[in-house]
Amino acid sequence: MVADASPAPVTADCEPGGPCSSPLPVRVVLVTMFEIGEDEGDKPAEFQLWKERRPLDMRIPFPQSYHDLFYDEENQVLAMVTGIGTARSATATMALGLDARFDLSKAYWLVAGIAGIDPEDASIGSAVWSSYLVDGDLSHEIDAREKPEDWETGYFARYTKMPYDPERPEPTGELYEINDGLRDWAYELTKDLELPDMEGIQEERALYVGYPNAQKPPFVLKGEHLAAMTFWHGKLMNDWANDWVAYWTDGEEFVTSAVTSAPYVSPQMCPKRIPPKRSPQMIP
Repeated sequence: MVADASPAPVTADCEPGGPCSSPLPVRVVLVTMFEIGEDEGDKPAEFQLWKERRPLDMRIPFPQSYHDLFYDEENQVLAMVTGIGTARSATATMALGLDARFDLSKAYWLVAGIAGIDPEDASIGSAVWSSYLVDGDLSHEIDAREKPEDWETGYFARYTKMPYDPERPEPTGELYEINDGLRDWAYELTKDLELPDMEGIQEERALYVGYPNAQKPPFVLKGEHLAAMTFWHGKLMNDWANDWVAYWTDGEEFVTSAVTSAPYVSPQMCPKRIPPKRSPQMIP
């Protein structure tokens, strides 16, 4: 949903999708995926608190996508709501990358969305900085009732003959490595922050008996991320997520999962406005 407000002009001579001689400079692109209702004043999802707490006062029409953009002119921060799902998130990001109204050549991208979290590693409400993003959809799958008896799962990588084939192919969309130096810098800045610990969070994490990290108050950590379109649940699927991430990252630890992270970090997402050497400047 888009809040009722009069669209603010970007520049006098620039229209969405057209040429622009005076593009807006952007230092940071803030990427969120969805909002529950309005952009302000009701129950918040991913975007609303940013809108209410930052001076994102300039509303910019974005008819190429699901939701208008908002711009903080003083700090040169551009915020977007892509919509849920690979199709919406990929097309919104591509549309922004090709929009001549914005100079994204020096922009950093902050993917600021909610995620599921592995109770073996952290608790609800924790914040995780990642340097690897693994796609959980690109694969082959045989129904578990029909898989060979000696296979632990029917899910296996493309161009392989078995689950977790030691002859792992080169990733062609299954793995993205983000700028780990940028990740480490962000972690050092935030690692000692005291995160909110509301009563509802405390009640929820008390259910995770036998998972000491899941019962801690929210904290900041580093860990890797899995993106998949299916909302999966339970210990066995969590084991799969750990194995799948470890397979593609040479043993790194799976910590968080979400639906639409992968389209944001593809080097092809904004081929004209974001040079390839800039594309790793992103933190999920």
